[in-house]
Amino acid sequence: MNDLLPQIFSAAAETPVRLWMAIPFALLLMLIAVAPLTPHRTKELWEKYYPHVAVGLGLAVAAFYSLWMPNGVVAVWHSFKEYVSFIALVGSLYVISGGITIKLNGEATPKTNVVFLLMGALLANLIGTTGASMVLIRPWMRMNKFRLSPYHIVFFIFIVSNVGGALTPIGDPPLYIGYLRGVDFFWVFEHANLPWSFVVAALLGVFYLIDVRSFRKAGARGHVAEQSAEGMTLSVSGMKNIGYLMVVVCAVFLPGQVSASVREVLETYFIREIVMIAAAAASYFQTHPKIHEENNFSFEPIREVGFLFIGIFLTMVPALAYLTSHGPEIGAALTHPAHYYFASGSLSGFLDNTPTYANFFDLIRSLAENDPEGASASNVVTWMTNSENHQYNLLVVAISLGSVFFGALTYIGNGPNFMVKSIAESEKVKMPTFFGYMLRYSLPILIPVLCLCALIFLAAPDAGTPPADPTAVEAPAGAAAE
Repeated sequence: MNDLLPQIFSAAAETPVRLWMAIPFALLLMLIAVAPLTPHRTKELWEKYYPHVAVGLGLAVAAFYSLWMPNGVVAVWHSFKEYVSFIALVGSLYVISGGITIKLNGEATPKTNVVFLLMGALLANLIGTTGASMVLIRPWMRMNKFRLSPYHIVFFIFIVSNVGGALTPIGDPPLYIGYLRGVDFFWVFEHANLPWSFVVAALLGVFYLIDVRSFRKAGARGHVAEQSAEGMTLSVSGMKNIGYLMVVVCAVFLPGQVSASVREVLETYFIREIVMIAAAAASYFQTHPKIHEENNFSFEPIREVGFLFIGIFLTMVPALAYLTSHGPEIGAALTHPAHYYFASGSLSGFLDNTPTYANFFDLIRSLAENDPEGASASNVVTWMTNSENHQYNLLVVAISLGSVFFGALTYIGNGPNFMVKSIAESEKVKMPTFFGYMLRYSLPILIPVLCLCALIFLAAPDAGTPPADPTAVEAPAGAAAE
């Protein structure tokens, strides 16, 4: 009996990651998608017990993985730390933004809405997609209150909560990972501003056509024409909370500005997260209750996100491990920047886009390390992001755009998506279901735009993947043609 436990753990050390281990993750996603569509009684049960289900599945996977898999404890702890960082950021921004009231009196016209969404896309690069979403979603709903429809919220998720933040490391967490790994702060802006402009403009164009139709219908009822004639007036309350918002944004990027030893202390003791939570607590208790009342502020949306995402973060550990362990096979199948774009994007739509980006970035770096010139460079990341290395540039651009843009594919593709949905539903907006969101908006509107983006910007004649085999680099030009 005394020899049994060592034998068990010896076997565990040789246990490979299997795809079936991701079943709890798939089950949780299925419940999130299907439960709201079930009969009334079943739906009520889900709404009452979803915290127990999400946390239960997460703990079950964490226990199995920690006890049975090699380095399982490390993997689970790493995922839990990412969850703490995620919920601290999303929660603090939610609380602080709840203390800022932006009043736009008068009904917005389609042109006003387009300008607002464009400003939101730009702001996302300064305070992040989460910050921009939390600050702007309530005024967005107020300015369209006479004809507020689900498509208003969906396009807000498309543009402000996702696509808009693709220009700077502040904009979206995947780009921040690239920044921490050596990509210059302004590199993505320099290399991705044209694809960003195209996708934002295309989505705004589609939104404008839909909104014009809605505006005309509402105007025919007499509501909008009367309100719009008065013009739009702007007033802001809770300005001191802008300072707390800046504290959170600075806390996000603090580890990237200090030495590795100091960064380790900050991350080990959750200093960054403590600063965020302290800023949120100070904001909440110093904000006048009237402002919270005007914003219909409650903790229910962040509570829902908190419970569901702890389950998602823990159950997706095997899924991410499977992706990592099969990196070489995945890399062999990717022969063009567009492949990296769609592969990183499709996974980001259902998995956390930050580790997805990290895995593909490491894959590209391994290609560069196998390149004779890259292997001889003092800094591989600096070398592969040099403008002269056009092929590697395109690969990094591809995963940067894919990880950010495709976050809008589902409600769980990016943290702000579910939060915006919850806030809208708390204001009695009848949002589409998980599948409804995809079938009515993502697939017919977002995906064609993103495909056109790949066709235009990632289909250059010399955009092939750099060869991993050093001998292939030295092959004669004629051999490649043959």
